[in-house]
Amino acid sequence: MDAEKSNESLVNTAFAAFGILVYFVTSIILGVLAGTFGAVARIRSIAAVQHGLPVAVGILTFIILFMNKKVHLWADECVSEVRKVVWPSRKDTMAMTIVCCVMVVLAGVGFGVFDFVAGQLMKVFVN
Repeated sequence: MDAEKSNESLVNTAFAAFGILVYFVTSIILGVLAGTFGAVARIRSIAAVQHGLPVAVGILTFIILFMNKKVHLWADECVSEVRKVVWPSRKDTMAMTIVCCVMVVLAGVGFGVFDFVAGQLMKVFVN
């Protein structure tokens, strides 16, 4: 029962964060459209539209997510599945990161050598 309550609070926090994200995206889209279209700029000059519309869209998004039982069930199942994941230790993560960086450098050097040799061969064939 405690895990379900914890999942519920995490899901509700995620819904609230998504509502805030939608607020910012709506505000940015309004700004871009106002810079592009004069009619949108005139409408956006109204303070209630400039500030109120993004807030209303963000709150509406949160309410829709919060009230939708299917979305709530899906999000709860996602949280439950992520809790089952066995995450690597810090030592393992550092080792895998170092291996990845070394492989990227080696691949870059290999492609650089191949590019240099191919360029020199092209100069020989063209001349």
